[in-house]
Amino acid sequence: MKILALGDVCGECGRRLIKNKLGALRRETGADLVVLNGENANDNGRGLSPESADDFFYAGADVITLGNHALNDRRLFDKLDECRFLLRPLNMPARTPGQGSVTLDVGSKRVCVCNLMGMVDMDYRLSNPFEAADMLLRRESADIYLFDFHAEATSEKKAFGFYLDGRAAAVWGTHTHVATRDLTVLPGGTGYITDLGMTGALRSVLGVKPERSIAMFLGTPYVRYDYSFDDPAIQGALFTLDESGRCVSAETVDFKG
Repeated sequence: MKILALGDVCGECGRRLIKNKLGALRRETGADLVVLNGENANDNGRGLSPESADDFFYAGADVITLGNHALNDRRLFDKLDECRFLLRPLNMPARTPGQGSVTLDVGSKRVCVCNLMGMVDMDYRLSNPFEAADMLLRRESADIYLFDFHAEATSEKKAFGFYLDGRAAAVWGTHTHVATRDLTVLPGGTGYITDLGMTGALRSVLGVKPERSIAMFLGTPYVRYDYSFDDPAIQGALFTLDESGRCVSAETVDFKG
């Protein structure tokens, strides 16, 4: 089984890439399941609209995950409750709209996809993601478990990957928009990467036009985050699993648009 995990979709450039290129990428990789993080897809980079969610599913995404901007677009609230393949972090407060995991059939296997958010430098009231993962693994019966860990700190992400080694088929990080070079298969058979990168304009500052980001760091008030279209690409990772659900290989994805 091949799992294609894609980094945060950023602004209009990212939306166009998914709508126009995901089908070709899925065919090229032979992916059986596609999971993408859509939480920065709006024009301002904050949240996901219901229309964009529909576009991503139509383009070939099987599951969409979110993160700290999951609730920034209130138009998405009803869809979070209605669509089980659209996930917000599992460790958000219990009354948050939607759900944090979904189990679906992929071929002959039951696959559980879980979205969690880190605690370090995240301004949210969250339960412990390590404990939330333990509870999910006890509660949810599946052959394969996959985790999108939306977190800021590389240390927290690395620790989370090792914590789930041998229990999850793959753990990948999202949120920072910068692809890391540590894609690997851990000793227990878990595919791991600290951050997938992003789907959007690579010649940018996390998707934003460089001059806008520089202005903010120079103290310019009320800087508008205009998203770039320069050097578009879909970044992510492709995990190949054996019949037992162990990851046997992992390769980076850098699909130019």
